[in-house]
This record gives sequence, C-alpha cells and structure tokens, in this order.
Amino acid sequence: MGVFVYLIIMLPFLSFALVLSQGKGIFLIAGFNTMSSDKKDKYDEVALAKFIGKMMYGYCFCVLLWVLNEIFQTQWLFIVGLILFVVLTMFLMIYMNTGNRFKR
Repeated sequence: MGVFVYLIIMLPFLSFALVLSQGKGIFLIAGFNTMSSDKKDKYDEVALAKFIGKMMYGYCFCVLLWVLNEIFQTQWLFIVGLILFVVLTMFLMIYMNTGNRFKR
C-alpha cells in the first residue's frame, strides 16, 4: 500500500521536473508567479526553471528510495532518502538565496 502512495507522490514531482528542466513552466514555481512583472524581469526565468527542474529530479530520487524501502523492507533506504531530502532542501535554499545566481 505504501508503494502506491509514494508513487502517487512521485508522479507530480516527475512531471514538474520534466517541464521545468526544459526551461518552461516557470509559473509552477511558488512565489515567482506572485511577483510583480517588474521584479520578474530581473530574473533569468529559463535558468531558474532548469535549476528547479534538476532539484525536482533529486526529490524524485528521494521518493524512489522510499519506494524501494517499502519493496525490500530495509529501513536504511528510507533513512538515506530522508537525509538526502533534507540536505537537498538545505542546498536549494542556500544556493538560491546567495550570490544572485538567477538575476540578469
């Protein structure tokens, strides 16, 4: 049962990753679509979308580890996936908010 739940969680992540990694679907990024058009013009939308798409692939990998944990009944796969999820999220927050990487 848990396998299906994780797969249902992974499908939207994977579809968002596919769209964003092509540099499209910037409206899917929370917060960016609510900015004024003046602030949006300051950002490189394609680079931002591609970066978020790559991060979504990372999150899909974490959920895949959780699926494998349910299939093989090994707790260490869940722990590795959870640690990777937390580290990926911390990296995402630090990388995006330092260095003005996505500004034009």
